[in-house]
Amino acid sequence: MSKSSMRQRATAFGTAGALVTATLIAGAVSAPAASAAPADGQGHARGWDREARGAAVAAARAARAGVDWKDCAADWNLPKPIQCGYVTVPLDYAKPDGKQIKLAVDRIGNTGSKGERQGALIYNPGGPGGSGLRFPARVTSKSAVWAKAAKAYDFVGFDPRGVGHSAPISCVDPQEFVAAPKADPVPGSEADKRVQRGLARAYAEGCFERSGEMLPHMTTPNTARDLDVIRAALGETKLNYLGVSYGTYLGAVYGTLFPDHVRRMVVDSVVNPSRDKIWYQANLDQDVAFEGRWKDWQDWVAANDATYHLGDTRAEVQDQWLKLRATAAKEPLGGVVGPAELISFFQSAPYYDSAWAPTAEIFSKYVAGDTQALVDAAAPDPSDTAGNASAENGNAVYTAVECTDAKWPANWNTWDRDNTRLHRDHPFMTWANAWMNLPCATWPVKQQTPLNVKTGKGLPPVLIVQSERDAATPYAGAVELHQRFKGSRLVTERDAGSHGVTGLVNPCVNDRVDAYLLTGELDARDVTCAPHATPKP
Repeated sequence: MSKSSMRQRATAFGTAGALVTATLIAGAVSAPAASAAPADGQGHARGWDREARGAAVAAARAARAGVDWKDCAADWNLPKPIQCGYVTVPLDYAKPDGKQIKLAVDRIGNTGSKGERQGALIYNPGGPGGSGLRFPARVTSKSAVWAKAAKAYDFVGFDPRGVGHSAPISCVDPQEFVAAPKADPVPGSEADKRVQRGLARAYAEGCFERSGEMLPHMTTPNTARDLDVIRAALGETKLNYLGVSYGTYLGAVYGTLFPDHVRRMVVDSVVNPSRDKIWYQANLDQDVAFEGRWKDWQDWVAANDATYHLGDTRAEVQDQWLKLRATAAKEPLGGVVGPAELISFFQSAPYYDSAWAPTAEIFSKYVAGDTQALVDAAAPDPSDTAGNASAENGNAVYTAVECTDAKWPANWNTWDRDNTRLHRDHPFMTWANAWMNLPCATWPVKQQTPLNVKTGKGLPPVLIVQSERDAATPYAGAVELHQRFKGSRLVTERDAGSHGVTGLVNPCVNDRVDAYLLTGELDARDVTCAPHATPKP
């Protein structure tokens, strides 16, 4: 689940939100498990049955067709020897012979010997709306963290339905989407709230006008079915999967629908899969967690006051933030950076430890009199039409999936009450998050009932990795999934909060991920790891 900036939103519910080559077709498609048609007590069993059959039909076709791998198009910006191709899936799995869409996939072969190869490892980076196509570049860039896994696995990425090169959707003109400054997210009056409500309703209407055919089918269960079709197209009997952020919810839904299709599954920074959380309550929980991690960053900035000169206590750093925010509210910096743009920029720090020092450095420059550095960092670039289109697409997919996956409150009074209450003690992100999600209150297509995530017959042990103080996906989500997936193991990075743990250098975590992917071995009990290294100023 990603609440990152307009430019970040296309990457990961963090992310903010991402992202092969067996030729053996025989046995590539086993019958979907019985739980592919879950009895959820909501009268959905018949619909799930149709979609389960449709998924089996699509997977069988994909297994026969395989993937026509070719050099990637130059404008995909993927280095050789990464190869690209497409996998065809039904738009509506209840109608497998109806309209088809093509999903972009890419791969790089395992770096070890033929004997070392264990199949394809498919990646989703989150979002919803993130592209996984950069995943194979972890091999070409010689990432040390992933070197052992790369020996055993082809690294496979894909653009989920609606994303990037996979039947992309849109809700508004991209240049309009990035135009700045936006209205201050924190309302000063009822009139301000009415303006934001109007913008949210117009955005929902724009999604329907520009992408109406796709919207009813932009759901996590459909993306999980797509994942199974990709598995079959790769010639893989079982799925090896790495999901980060929203990618953990995709993995949880896949594991529920296709438990006996899973071989190895690593989920990192976990979206709470409880039906009570998807998605309205999950976003409210995020607001609380973001406030906590924002304070962690401020403590670090204060501890490094000799470098940044922003104050040697959290309260002093917060005062500098409030002063900056008030200045930008009165007159946007450079004419384009108001409070909304500031939040989009500064929220990188509570998301990722890697952003702590760069964010503090730009903040420090501003306080010292260099406004331009902050404007350059926080303002949109109208000339970056490709980047702006990607940002708009990522936000459209984020909205479409979360709004269609689950029922949201339609009564504005519920939103107003909950966000007003939360804002009092958690002001950093609450209202910005509310307006980002408010299109779901007037969503123009039927909202679904979330799947009941649970252990099905044949589901192997799953490895769950989570930092204690993650803002985008609070820790309780990892505990919830751990309880729902029997036999799973939880690796906790204590006293840490960076979103996305498996990509960081922490041998306690890295060695366990490698051991699981290479041998299937897990610790006899859950493990708590010391934190990765604290960022240096």
